[in-house]
Amino acid sequence: MINQKLKIVLIEDDLTLGNSILEVLILSNFEVNWLKNGAEALQYLQDNIPDVIISDLMMPIMGGEELFLKIKKEKYLKAVPFIVITANGNDDIKFKQLENGVNDFIMKPFKVKELVFKIKNIIELKKNIEKKYAPDPFSKVTIKLSEKDFLTSLNEILIRNLKDKIDINELSGQLFISKSTLDKKIRKLTNKNISQYIREFKLEYAVTLIHLGEKNIQYLVDETGFGSFSYFSTSFKSYLKVTPSQYTKLIENKKKYFCDNVL
Repeated sequence: MINQKLKIVLIEDDLTLGNSILEVLILSNFEVNWLKNGAEALQYLQDNIPDVIISDLMMPIMGGEELFLKIKKEKYLKAVPFIVITANGNDDIKFKQLENGVNDFIMKPFKVKELVFKIKNIIELKKNIEKKYAPDPFSKVTIKLSEKDFLTSLNEILIRNLKDKIDINELSGQLFISKSTLDKKIRKLTNKNISQYIREFKLEYAVTLIHLGEKNIQYLVDETGFGSFSYFSTSFKSYLKVTPSQYTKLIENKKKYFCDNVL
């Protein structure tokens, strides 16, 4: 079987830089569609879902920030990693893009090889997350749900709706049981009520992202559907006894210690 090439959408109005990036990405075995501004890209993305989007920040007609904010509203594009490239070295601009939720940020001038590595790393991160939370193919073999299958089915629904506020009635309806039965089953199997189970499920997903290399706390908030930075931080600290930033730093230090002393 021939491996399908990963699809990259490149949005860059600088022809010289765009050609350089295009050439290296093609040589790195990516399939690349190069567009010259955010408006062109938005139209293209209505019918095409790439593996990664790379966008310049300042462009005519529609810039990278406006494009990203529009993309973020589309459910079918929310999971596509978004990398910003720009010549603007202002920290406030950079922090604003990261706060918006972009996955990475590269300053011009840069070596295109750096961009290739970042693309590969972010795709690997996405694959690891999808692999970890992929449904068990054998969970639907039996007609009646066992206790393990009940939690598997529940978790599949939660992961599909992770960024949204989960409606308990809709959740019970998708499992074909009443709200009271759902609550009893969750309490019996986990010693938690429905709200606690959902909240901790979201937090465990955030923890997984941190272990896989995610450092942007606002991105964690958005990906887990907590709605606000403060609610996420309070819930995280209550659950793990440390703040998200402290936990991220702890994991970074552990990885550094491992690299320095084992590898």
